[in-house]
Amino acid sequence: MSAEAMNWEGAVLWLRNQPDQTELVRACFYDDPLIDAAGRYYESTEWRAVRELLPRNAGRALDIGAGRGISSYALAREGWRVTALEPDPSAVVGAEAIRALGREAALDIEVVQEWGERLPFAEASFDLVCCRQSLHHASDLRQLCREIGRVLRVGGTFVATREHVISRKADLPAFLLSHPLHRLYGGENAYLLNEYKEAIEAGGIRLTRVLNPLQSEVNLYPQTLTGVKRQIARRVAFPFPRMIPDFALAVLGGLTNHPGRLYSFVGTRRPRG
Repeated sequence: MSAEAMNWEGAVLWLRNQPDQTELVRACFYDDPLIDAAGRYYESTEWRAVRELLPRNAGRALDIGAGRGISSYALAREGWRVTALEPDPSAVVGAEAIRALGREAALDIEVVQEWGERLPFAEASFDLVCCRQSLHHASDLRQLCREIGRVLRVGGTFVATREHVISRKADLPAFLLSHPLHRLYGGENAYLLNEYKEAIEAGGIRLTRVLNPLQSEVNLYPQTLTGVKRQIARRVAFPFPRMIPDFALAVLGGLTNHPGRLYSFVGTRRPRG
């Protein structure tokens, strides 16, 4: 299959067939059986960190850009009534994959094939809206965030994780060139940090946390905070990596500027009007 002809499913299948990319495939949860990949995500340091950002009382959740459904699976296992929004019909990386996962796991996950910029739901329909690596794919980031704010109830929680950030528009080509799949299907993107924050706030969501690349295992996975501390300790010949405080990583993470670095956002829906 040529690069010009590839869609997202084709790009993922190509990646799976590269003998030197097995580790990346597993880190991205692209491997099969899907139920095993979803279970591994549920046990991952990433999901454990995401879970700490969620409300304690499970209600109705919308998973935007659900992909293969690993976040929907994790939310459903935590007791949330999940709607997975995924426009791609693929049985490998899209809506059919999520449906099959829900059946195999005996989890009630509603699947809706639509784009986030036009959510087919009434106002204030959800207690939680989650986006895992979804905002940076938006064709209209402000419209997507307006729709998220519209369907999220007042006081409801918004969580967007692992979003690609660039420092300036001129950095985008360098990020796209470095991405392992963009050259195959052309679907990657990244925004300025302020573009994310302004779009989220304009959608009626008050940001409560903005997590930089080294501030949380949400962004670090498959690395961990402990692992990063060990790397830093080796680099500076410091014998006690556990003594490196988390706030030091947070400071360092705020100074990083490599194109495509990962940020996560947490907020609540402000009162309307």
